[in-house]
Amino acid sequence: MYALDERMSSHDHHHEHGADGHEHRALSRGRLRWALVLTASFLVVEVVAGFASGSLALVSDAGHMLTDAGALGLALWAQALGARPRSGSKTFGYRRAEILAAAANGIVLGIMALAVIVEAVRRIVSPMPHVHGTAVMAVAAVGLGINLLAARILSPPGTVDLNMRAAAAHVLADAAGSVAAIVAGTLIWLFGWTIADPITSILISGLILYGAWRLLRDATHVLMEGVPGVVDLPALEQAVRCVPGVQGFHDLHVWSITGDSPVVTVHVELARGHHGVEVARDVAACLERLIGRAHVTVQPEAAGPGDELFPPDKLVRTP
Repeated sequence: MYALDERMSSHDHHHEHGADGHEHRALSRGRLRWALVLTASFLVVEVVAGFASGSLALVSDAGHMLTDAGALGLALWAQALGARPRSGSKTFGYRRAEILAAAANGIVLGIMALAVIVEAVRRIVSPMPHVHGTAVMAVAAVGLGINLLAARILSPPGTVDLNMRAAAAHVLADAAGSVAAIVAGTLIWLFGWTIADPITSILISGLILYGAWRLLRDATHVLMEGVPGVVDLPALEQAVRCVPGVQGFHDLHVWSITGDSPVVTVHVELARGHHGVEVARDVAACLERLIGRAHVTVQPEAAGPGDELFPPDKLVRTP
């Protein structure tokens, strides 16, 4: 066995961001807790008001509020699990739990939207129950304010955390449901159009289904180890080619553990006369300049017979 007596700069760079990563996750957990408190505090009021007023739009909004509480709890659990240190069997740690939670939230969001659509169609083809328009408007207006505040808490500028996005998607779906309830309540109050209640529910549920599909698409992309959207792969390839000492490269892979943690591995072929450690360090630094915080692994290789990958004076024998 041989080991280099120099350390890669990419390794040091990766650990420099460890404290930043822990601070980011702590802030995310704080935001999730505040959003959960806001959502849970209004849930009981909306459930009671929805059944008392007979409004499907308000009941569906209350149903979404209930799934929000569960989604936020799931997101908090995933954040806590993702903060656990890596183990012998989980060398990347547990941060993928956040992506699994995002996918689960997307599925639940889609199921809830479909359930509302089915109930709305049933109400359209069956005799419409009496709906109290003023009560619907009042409760939905308060719910809208709470949902928008929770969404603002969960959506700090520049966030790409899929777990947070999933939680924010649930809350924004609730906000859309509150808007639908306000519109329906207004039309019922002014014109007596009770059919506005299920129609607005269907329209908003369609938008929620689209959001759930996007969320599942993005979570699946991460689970399938697709290239993160923030990474320009052709620019990355060109940058590797331009590093002095790189004759060629192969097996360039870019994926992410979570939506905000890119991972890059690449095998570079050394030009004759260049030192493997130095070239690998330069390639890693170049990649990190392009994509920011990342886990970068560069494997230098001799380009052909007779090329020395590492000079003998840079190797040490390990037991």
